[in-house]
Formats: sequence, structure tokens, C-alpha cells
Amino acid sequence: SLPAGATQGRTQKVLDQVTDYFLTKEKDNVRSVFTVNGFGFAGRGQNTGIAFVSLKPWDERSGSANKVEGIAGRAMQAFGAIKDAMVIPFNLPAIIELGNATGFDFELIDQANLGHEALTNARNQLLGMAAQHPDTLVGMRPNGLEDTPQYKLTIDQEKAEALGVSISDINTTLGAAWGGSYVNDFIDRGRVKKVYVMGQADARMLPGDINKWYVRASNGEMVPFSSFASAKWQYGSPRLERYNGLPSMEILGQAAPGKSSGDAMNLMEELASKLPKGIGYEWTGMSYQERLSGNQAPALYAISLIVVFLCLAALYESWSI
Repeated sequence: SLPAGATQGRTQKVLDQVTDYFLTKEKDNVRSVFTVNGFGFAGRGQNTGIAFVSLKPWDERSGSANKVEGIAGRAMQAFGAIKDAMVIPFNLPAIIELGNATGFDFELIDQANLGHEALTNARNQLLGMAAQHPDTLVGMRPNGLEDTPQYKLTIDQEKAEALGVSISDINTTLGAAWGGSYVNDFIDRGRVKKVYVMGQADARMLPGDINKWYVRASNGEMVPFSSFASAKWQYGSPRLERYNGLPSMEILGQAAPGKSSGDAMNLMEELASKLPKGIGYEWTGMSYQERLSGNQAPALYAISLIVVFLCLAALYESWSI
């Protein structure tokens, strides 16, 4: 991903660098590279992209250095030199539907409705604390899009009502002018085609063009948007992220070589406990299943002992040990 506000052209240049690296530096291991501009596991936007790298069969890339882990490790070092973007190579999980990458999947949750800014600060604080433990945690990164510039339009409902303009008409006009609105279908040379209405490009190119648009009031008069609306630039999240119905941010990471996933998860829980009050966490994906199975281990051991005892009692026909 690139900084917020980066154009699609800048993103494509980074994707070209990634493709060139795999097809030249790793040509003995890589069969093909497929890139998608404007899309990623974290969401969609001009500043994000993804590359799918297809490797050659195992018998053509023998040796531990040519396994997925070795290839990803070398790519991580090479991509660290790309200053215009953060490029993270990772392997897909064993079960595709449970997460997007190997390692752990951590959800930071705003449990006290502290707000987006407080949750973002808590996420950055947690990532900063995790960076101080490179012996246990590696590949720490947020799995989401950073705040981007947004043009916020505020409707004064009292003014709109006084002018005889309904909220539904305002929404309809905005949708049709700046996006598009479906009208109907028609038959053209034996094919059904759709009709959409939308504003001309030169009338919706700049933020100030919103004042060029009018809404029909209940008395039939045309009322300009400037009469009941105001607009300003702001930064905000490009998408709403929630976990169990609460605002959240996803964090991905891995255990350092020589450390187990349990060690990494225990450290993450310890660091999360130092965050401000009202910020909680949950495990999700494969990490949730790992934690769930770990909590069940004592009960499973106890049941196993009972089963073994009952089998021995039946074998020797005696309850005494």
C-alpha cells in the first residue's frame, strides 16, 4: 500500500517493481506474476494493490532457500528499499477461508466508543510496543487502509425543510449527479440494454461543482445546494471496520524464527493489556481456533485419563488401582 491519496499511476509503478523483482531476481523459482491495481485484502483504493506469485513445482526448486519462506524472506529485504510504498510478502494460510495470511490475526476493538482517532492511536501504540520485541514478533502490520482525504457534505435539514426540499430528493439528486441512477431498459438490435442518467463530467469534476446543482422543491422551484448544504475537506477511514458489532482494526503478524505462535500470541495479549481503558481485543481466523483448542486442552487430557481408567477397569474387572 502507498500513502493515503496516492494515485493509481504511482501504485502501478510499485507493482511493476514487484513484478520485475520476481521475474528477474527469483526467475529460477517463479513461474508467473499476476498483479491487480486498486485492490487488496485490506480493501480497495487507488493507493493499494496486490500481486499473486505462482511458483515453479517443488522438484524444480530444491533446497530450503528456495521454499516459500526463503523466497518471502528475500523479497521482504528487497522490498524494504522501496520508499514509496509498504510491500509485505506473505504466504496464504492453509485454510483459505480462515484469514488472508500465515501468522496470527488480531482484532483491536473499541469497546467504550472512544472514537476512530482513539482507536487509531491505540493501534499505533500497540505496533510501536510490538516493534520493541523483534525476537518474538515479526511482520507486524495493520490490515486496513489508512485515513484518506474526504469531502464531507453537511445537510442542514431544518433549512432544507423550510425551503420545501426533502432529504430523499437530496439523496436522489446527489446519487444521480455524482454517481449514476438506473432509469429503465430498452431493446437494441435484439439485446436488452440499460439506461443510466448521470451528471456531465465538467459539472462534477471539482468539489465546488456541488453548488452547480439544484433540487426541485415541493412548490416546483429549483433550490441550489448552497442554500442548505456546506462542505469541507477532512480525513477519514475509507471503510467501516467492525468486529462483533464494535469498531475494530485488524493487525497481522508472525512469530519470529525459533518462537512458537503461542509465544507470539501471549506477548500480544500482554502488550494489549497496557493500552488505554476501553480498548479490547479478540483473536480471529486460525488464531481464534488455536486459542480455542488451547483452552480445551486440560479438559481433553482429563477426559483421556478417565477413558484410560475405564478401559483398564473393564480389562481387569476391578475398580481398584
